[in-house]
Amino acid sequence: MGRMHSRGKGNARSALPYKRSPPSWLKFTAEEVEQNVCRLAKKGLTPSQIGVVLRDSHGIAQVRSVTGSKILRLLKANALAPQLPEDLYMLIKKAVSVRKHLDRNRKDKDSKFRLILIESRIHRLARYYRLNRKLPPNWKYESATASALVA
Repeated sequence: MGRMHSRGKGNARSALPYKRSPPSWLKFTAEEVEQNVCRLAKKGLTPSQIGVVLRDSHGIAQVRSVTGSKILRLLKANALAPQLPEDLYMLIKKAVSVRKHLDRNRKDKDSKFRLILIESRIHRLARYYRLNRKLPPNWKYESATASALVA
């Protein structure tokens, strides 16, 4: 499948290990991993950042293989999940920074064009999340209030 707003047809991806059980050398229990996930979420880290910290600092390659459930599901069970899905949040954050750049550099036509592309991705993703009930049905992206969403 090709990219939405570029020419690439990139196929690079990492392969998950075939074995679904945790590695034998891992000394963490499921409860300890869940506590680590909750502690990192309370610090304000996103689910993907939590996964990176656990992988790099604690040697936990896949949280799902240890606990049996994914990071976001653990956060939802402990009422720590973010209100906005992470990919939508990052797109909104990018749009806010491009809009801020455009306030300072009015003649930057390329950034204006890229902002249109970013906001169209936001609208498309928001429509998907509204249909799948991850967002309320009346949720709407507005550029005027977007900086308050990511602050």
